[in-house]
Amino acid sequence: MNVSPTPELDRFVQDKVESGLYNNASEVVREGLRLLKEHDEVRLKWREQIERGWLQAQAGPLVDGPTAVTEIRGQLKSRAKKRA
Repeated sequence: MNVSPTPELDRFVQDKVESGLYNNASEVVREGLRLLKEHDEVRLKWREQIERGWLQAQAGPLVDGPTAVTEIRGQLKSRAKKRA
């Protein structure tokens, strides 16, 4: 693999190495790629959750926020009474 960073990115990598956090430029690039991969995985999970929510919304009735909060509070009170 041959990478040609912009002067700005090259300076950024060198600054990271000079900070002592990384031993060399390769470590900086590996960490950057690891973070990019992690970012992509998180975005994919978000997209899947959004898609799942969208499909659920299309399949049935939606409840607005205040109604949902009221229902959840009622469920919590009911659980608390059962435990008491």
